[in-house]
Amino acid sequence: MRSFSKLAAFVLLAPLALAAPSSGLETRATIDTSSHCGQWDTVTAGQYTMYLDQWGSSGATSGSDCASLTSLSGTTIAWKTTWTWTGGSGVKSFTNVGLNSGLNKQLSALTTIPATWTWSQSSSGTVVADVAFDIFTSATSGGSNANEIMIWLANYNAGPISATYNSDGTPAPKASSVSIAGKTWSVLVQIVMPHCN
Repeated sequence: MRSFSKLAAFVLLAPLALAAPSSGLETRATIDTSSHCGQWDTVTAGQYTMYLDQWGSSGATSGSDCASLTSLSGTTIAWKTTWTWTGGSGVKSFTNVGLNSGLNKQLSALTTIPATWTWSQSSSGTVVADVAFDIFTSATSGGSNANEIMIWLANYNAGPISATYNSDGTPAPKASSVSIAGKTWSVLVQIVMPHCN
């Protein structure tokens, strides 16, 4: 797995476009915009890598997931994901874009992670998906993933997951109504999933 920090769309499967702020006049980069459908396909563009990461695809009775980069301009990257998973339960794939530079910093050294996200989702039927900022931490610089911090920006019938649940089956937050940057959040805790190590 990639160390310390990774921008990700935790996809039970939502397409999204990620954009980080940038300054100055920029030119659009030439990138691989072809469709990739392999279980572990990767495409690198500038300081980013798109990962198909279909680690749960065997849980579906049928289907596929394909993704392609659509643009890269400075620090702004966009991609799309299409899928046709049917049957089974749980995560089928985890299409995401990871940042490859500026990693291996202590959490205490991070004061901001400036990013702008734009995403859309269209489907006929019920979709189970989320869009998230996904950060992995380690006890040492470049070490194995020890903790995962997910900041869910959109939830399409996907959960969230928690170590504890209320009597009605809903996740029990460790803290509720936490205000950060003018938004209200719930904080949930869950053990690191095996695929994150």
